[in-house]
Amino acid sequence: MNDTTQTPESPENPTPIAMVRGLAFTALPKDLYIPPDAMEVFLEAFEGPLDLLLYLIRKQNIDILNIPIAEVTRQYMDYVELMKTVSLELAAEYLVMAAILAEIKSRMLLPRPENIEGTEEDPRAELIRRLQEYERFKKAADELDQMPRHGRDTFAATISTNDMVFEKPQPSVSLQELMLALSDVLRRTELNASHQIQLEPMNIRERMTNILSALQQQEFVTFSSLFTPEEGRLGVVVTFLAMLELLKDHVIEFVQSVAFGPIHLKAVITTG
Repeated sequence: MNDTTQTPESPENPTPIAMVRGLAFTALPKDLYIPPDAMEVFLEAFEGPLDLLLYLIRKQNIDILNIPIAEVTRQYMDYVELMKTVSLELAAEYLVMAAILAEIKSRMLLPRPENIEGTEEDPRAELIRRLQEYERFKKAADELDQMPRHGRDTFAATISTNDMVFEKPQPSVSLQELMLALSDVLRRTELNASHQIQLEPMNIRERMTNILSALQQQEFVTFSSLFTPEEGRLGVVVTFLAMLELLKDHVIEFVQSVAFGPIHLKAVITTG
C-alpha cells in the first residue's frame, strides 16, 4: 500500500498551475499581458480552396469521379469555421467555394434536367474537371520543385584572380658564370682541334655583325651556338670579344631563365 496520499484541492491549498525556479504559482500575475496572436498553430497549409478539396478527397481515398458532396461539404465547412477564428481574411477566400459546394449539393437534391443528348447532367462535373486539372498542375509543380535548382541545390564556384600577379624572376648572370661558360666552350674546341694550313684573319667588327644577324632571326640565341669549334681558340676569343663589345655598347644582354641553366643572348630593344 502506498503511504503517500494526495491532498484534495481546497481554497487553502490550491493546485499550482506552474513551477518557476522551484516556486509554485497558483494564479496568473495580474500584470501579465498575453497578445491575441501570441501563438498560432497551423497543422495543415493549403494554397487555395481547390487544394483543400483535393486534400479532403485524397485523405479519405474518395474516387474523384464520384465525390460525396454532402460529406466533403461538411468537412470543408469545418475547416472554414476553424480559419475564421484564426484569420478572417484567409477564410474569406474559401467562402466562394463553400457557396459552390452548397449549390452543387442543392442541385443534386433536385431533379436533374436532361441535356441535348438525353442524359442527365451531373452537377459535380465542372467541379471534378477543375479538381483534375488542378491535380495535374500540382503534380507537375511538385516534379519541377524536385529537380536540382541553381542557387538552392547547386552553386557555381567562382574565384577572383584580379589581385594575383605572377612575375617570373630572371636570375642575373654574374661575370664568374660567364667565364665558366667561356671555359667550357674552350675545352670543347680543344677536342675538335685540327691542323690548319692557313689562318684566315678574323675581324671583331665582322663577328659583331654576325651576332646581330643571328639575333635578328631569333629573339634568344644560345651562348655556345655562336662559337665555331673548328676555328680553334682564336675564333672563340674573337667571338667572345665581339660579344663583350656589343654588351659594352648596350646592344645585347645576357639572360639566364633558371639558375645554373644555359646562357642566352638577347638584343636590347631601345625605345624613343
